[in-house]
Amino acid sequence: MALVIPVSDPGDPRIAPYRAVRERDLVGREGLFVAEGRVVLEKLVRAGRHPICSLLVAEARLAGLQPVLDALAPDIPVYAAPQGVMDAIAGFPVHRGVLGIGQRQPITPHELLARLGPSALVVGLSAIANHDNMGGIFRNAAAFGAEAVLLDAACCDPLYRKAIRVSVGAALTTPFARLDVDQDLAQTLAAAGLEVVALSPRGEVELADLACGPRVAALFGAEGPGLAPELLARTRTVRIEMAQGFDSLNVATTSGMVLYQLSKRCSAERRV
Repeated sequence: MALVIPVSDPGDPRIAPYRAVRERDLVGREGLFVAEGRVVLEKLVRAGRHPICSLLVAEARLAGLQPVLDALAPDIPVYAAPQGVMDAIAGFPVHRGVLGIGQRQPITPHELLARLGPSALVVGLSAIANHDNMGGIFRNAAAFGAEAVLLDAACCDPLYRKAIRVSVGAALTTPFARLDVDQDLAQTLAAAGLEVVALSPRGEVELADLACGPRVAALFGAEGPGLAPELLARTRTVRIEMAQGFDSLNVATTSGMVLYQLSKRCSAERRV
């Protein structure tokens, strides 16, 4: 059972990592991240990929969170505060009533891809700078069984608090790695034995007609510019047919459609 520690003073030094959460979202947390809400916390605990440093919980939420708290190691402190004190600590109304501090456990792209088996579905992301889109893509990756997500150096942080929340905790459960500036996304995936397909409104193959092998990586770029032309020139490009006069979708929506198709089509081909 976790150790519950009452907190009544917003200035208590023990809860310093929770102070001014939104401001720290912008300046970073030196290897730490914030998980917000019960659903996200449950996935953080269940996945066990990132160590939990502590929790800050509104007193009124303690009883309802007991099953989750019981799953924590006994040495993890759970700070319990009145709702008003918790809001003062965080700097905004914490309606979900629970915040957690986790420790990042980064892995290298080589480590990530070396873990893949003979059948694998991987997501490759280039220059995804919007945290809502990042969270949505991770949610889709988890929903359709992607084994890994590989990000280029221009992508935003999947462990940013909003990205975690939008992903409904999937950013904490789906393994991911980030490339260095001088590493090429498509080349890295191809070198790991993955068939690389790239989404583009002008793709050579319509998604419904796409056939793929047992190990495939789907690449998605930022809304507006999309994937770089030089990357598209080196990959098999895929499009989604739309009504005349419209040629693009939100990238998170696109990822859901593509990953659904690939998860069904590729799994069928794996069984042949």
